Amino acid sequence: MSHRPPLDPAPPRRRRSSGRVTLQEVAQAAGVSPITASRALRGERAVAPELVERVQAAVQRLGYVPDPAARALASSRSSQVAVLIPLLSNALFVDLLDAVQRTLLPAGYQTLIGVTHYDPVEEEALLRSYLLHRPAGLIVTGFDRSEAAAALIRASGAPCVHVMETQGGDGVYSVGFSQAAAGQAITEALLLRGRRRIAFAAAQLDPRTLQRAEGYRRALRTAGCYDPALEFLDAAPSSLALGGRLLERVLAEAPEVDAIFFNNDDLAQGALLAALRLGIRVPQRLAVAGFNDLTGSDQMLPPLSTVRTPRSEIGREAAAMLLALMRGEAVAAPQRDLGYEVLLRGST
Repeated sequence: MSHRPPLDPAPPRRRRSSGRVTLQEVAQAAGVSPITASRALRGERAVAPELVERVQAAVQRLGYVPDPAARALASSRSSQVAVLIPLLSNALFVDLLDAVQRTLLPAGYQTLIGVTHYDPVEEEALLRSYLLHRPAGLIVTGFDRSEAAAALIRASGAPCVHVMETQGGDGVYSVGFSQAAAGQAITEALLLRGRRRIAFAAAQLDPRTLQRAEGYRRALRTAGCYDPALEFLDAAPSSLALGGRLLERVLAEAPEVDAIFFNNDDLAQGALLAALRLGIRVPQRLAVAGFNDLTGSDQMLPPLSTVRTPRSEIGREAAAMLLALMRGEAVAAPQRDLGYEVLLRGST
């Protein structure tokens, strides 16, 4: 008498129309109801861990891929979260986005990433497009946007968390820090080191840069040495090359300057490289400070003084706050100020 090895159960037949494995088939393979399978895939806490494991095993075995359109139709919301950021070329927003995705994905949510390029019209177009997918939630950068874009967010009914800034108000949720206070703090640190002719050099000129500029002004007005002629603003995108050009411009137009606060580290890094090329001694002749503590700032010659901003922490906290809102849970602290850290290194 021959002994045959047990055969694996044949996978359930797929829909003739699409060939896709259905949620019904996943539930059958896991030995649970379709409702339980759906809740397990959404990460709902009410589903027992053992059932979640069975559903996940069935998903892996059958190669099931959820249909976002069908899920949105069934629940009035999709499993997607729209995240709008100004740039992907800035490590600041890459770090934030990475933390958001790492927090949302285990909970069953995917991100729709939109890059606005600091353009209100482009942001409005992205919102109109993404809201057609009925996202379960939104994460947007800051509070400065067109009234049309703000109206789209309100009308969507989806919970929304603002990042990189904090602002109060009924129904407003935000995770960030005070850009103005951080700008004031790094300027005060330069003042404490004996600098009095402090320039502010900035690019991009987005709302958060302008808030840092206001903090700079506040510190210098308090010290009695504010001079509006020492503000050097360029609307071009921030870069190392522009930082070098801004350094040369500052020294040509205001040779008495003894310190420069750059609104972003890439500008300050470019300025330090230009100072080396031009033979300008830093910090003896000129102190240089940046903002955001980007990669490489601590390796410059000399190491760059800057403001460390908690962008990864902001991403995690914002995603966690949004998850609570999407689950209908109360949020104890709608505005989360995560602060910043002034790092004084060799450049000052």
